[in-house]
Amino acid sequence: MTAPRMARPTVRFVDEYCESYRDLFVEVRSFEAFKHLHAGMISEAKRKSLPTIAKVAGLPNAQSLQQFLVNSPWQARDLRQRRIELILALVAGRKLVLVIDETGDRKKGHVTDYVKRQYIGNLGKVENGIVSVDAYGVLDNITFPLTFEIYKPKERLKAGECHRTKPAIAAAMVQDLCQLGFKFELVLADSAYGESGSSFVRTLHQLELPYVLAIRSNHAVLLPKEQRVRTNRWREYDRQFSDGKRETRFIREIVYGKRRAQRYWQLTTDRDVLPSASTWMVMTWVKGLSYKQVGDLYGLRNWVEYGFKQSKNELGWADFRVTDYTSIEKWWEIVMSAYLMVTLHTPPMRPKGTIPPEQDDSGVVLSFTHHSAWGAGNGWKNWLNNLRLILLPWVSSNLLKPWLKIFPIPKLEQGFQTLTGLMNLFPGASITNPQKLSSA
Repeated sequence: MTAPRMARPTVRFVDEYCESYRDLFVEVRSFEAFKHLHAGMISEAKRKSLPTIAKVAGLPNAQSLQQFLVNSPWQARDLRQRRIELILALVAGRKLVLVIDETGDRKKGHVTDYVKRQYIGNLGKVENGIVSVDAYGVLDNITFPLTFEIYKPKERLKAGECHRTKPAIAAAMVQDLCQLGFKFELVLADSAYGESGSSFVRTLHQLELPYVLAIRSNHAVLLPKEQRVRTNRWREYDRQFSDGKRETRFIREIVYGKRRAQRYWQLTTDRDVLPSASTWMVMTWVKGLSYKQVGDLYGLRNWVEYGFKQSKNELGWADFRVTDYTSIEKWWEIVMSAYLMVTLHTPPMRPKGTIPPEQDDSGVVLSFTHHSAWGAGNGWKNWLNNLRLILLPWVSSNLLKPWLKIFPIPKLEQGFQTLTGLMNLFPGASITNPQKLSSA
């Protein structure tokens, strides 16, 4: 009996990470497409369309990638389950900050599943598009995606489907993540989820999860006749951003009747003008919360939201060209997997036993850090750029293949092979065995 062929390699750090999912794909060609999509999504290509990724991977066309998304028998839920297992092994019981958000993208026409005219938060207006509710975690100031679910407008429901509001979707997400074993020290969300009577807020109370939620400026609380609304004096606090910059801001508490565990706050950059673009209302349910903590915790949500946008802008969240949601869900799951692959290389999230390049005494790996474009920072975008440098010789070789078929230059081809071989000495930061990691 002929043994099945091995999957063709890409670059070591991509191959090692993707190996954690190898058993989910029956066909070797499917596993190769899986790896090619990861490499293409983190590449420097501006648009992550399938034809562009095919060029990056050195494929003759995008047919194999299209086949992988549309007809290959693998399931998005299996990929999500494996990714969640890897994250659970990585965090090893540590408590996370959970961020609930939604993301929308403009899409033309009405052929794509669940596309209609609806509010697109990224654009700040109603447009024809597609929207999902997303959950991502924060640990040591590094973000990583957890899960998502498409929002299905009533007018686009299919036979047998039930409409659920975005807060209801988010509430179910939090329950599912807790059941999977995640532990959360705080939940952050925007005003779409922060109304006190929503199913989302009720679920947080049932699970006893502290939260800091944005609320609308016209938020109201039903009070007995003898109680009134009062505001405390403005207090100044120093808001420090993730990039180290500081800004003076102001905060005051708004008390509806008697002060309760659920508290309300107003934050602004200018207490005299209260500019609409930089004045926020916040509802909290956190024991012993101080004024400054409110500002810092709500501010955390702002840069965390930016963290998820990186996956959209850099990895091609909205660049799919399929119309059925089964294929769209597969695309989004691979984007989240590619996002996790980058996250694993950030110093705070590296698996135990991973040797940082700057501490590797093997010589060649340490040389990577001498590249003029190599970044020494800890952030996700910094490490995406570093991984792109490692990937570059392989990508460049693939892009030049059509010319080298016309004008063969053996020494040039050999040079690219040698350079790619050196890049393969970069070990990456993969989680191949979650059980082994968690017991380390």
